[in-house]
Amino acid sequence: MPPAEFLPIAEQSGLLGELQRFALEEAVTTAAVLPESAGDVLIGLDAPAAYVATGAMVADVEAALRRSGLAPERLVLEISHETVTSREERDALDVATLRLMGVHVGLTGFGGDSSVLTHLTRLPIDMVKLDRAFVSRIDRDPKMRALCESVLGIGRALGMSVIAEGVETSAQLAVLSSFGCDYAQGFLLARPMPREQLVAVLRDEAGAAWPGLVSSR
Repeated sequence: MPPAEFLPIAEQSGLLGELQRFALEEAVTTAAVLPESAGDVLIGLDAPAAYVATGAMVADVEAALRRSGLAPERLVLEISHETVTSREERDALDVATLRLMGVHVGLTGFGGDSSVLTHLTRLPIDMVKLDRAFVSRIDRDPKMRALCESVLGIGRALGMSVIAEGVETSAQLAVLSSFGCDYAQGFLLARPMPREQLVAVLRDEAGAAWPGLVSSR
């Protein structure tokens, strides 16, 4: 069952906070046991607007990091445009607190909603995720390619790292690489896998090129 189906149910049932804490614990625990060769691997976790609005995010993250021993800079909390455009001062304060702790804060769906651009300077965001709607056609649509390059330029101009999501073909990755995109995620690089399998892959294939991975360097 995809998150889009069970997260609304969890929110309606008052279980979103408990579910989010479980996911957070799993994420940081997994990152903490990865082999040394994967020391620069970041762990991203969605932080739904409804969860951010509870005001529990900072305390939950602090507790999870303390228990796991994971360095804060290894964790990326991914917030949505609902949080960026929120007028709640507490949301902005919590995001700023996370950044002071060393945790990265990323914006998902970057470029998918132009109204978000005017709010980007309100929060101390240091990563943005390029919406998969751009990536899916970047290798075969010249206009989409030009638009994608422009969105990447906005991210860089604001001093933010850019993560392309939904990368599924080598051609897509090649275009993103030529633009100097910082990070990529998608089925081309890896499918979802259990923690044990992830640890084994990072340990046994340390230094190996991922399938389809290309570089402009």
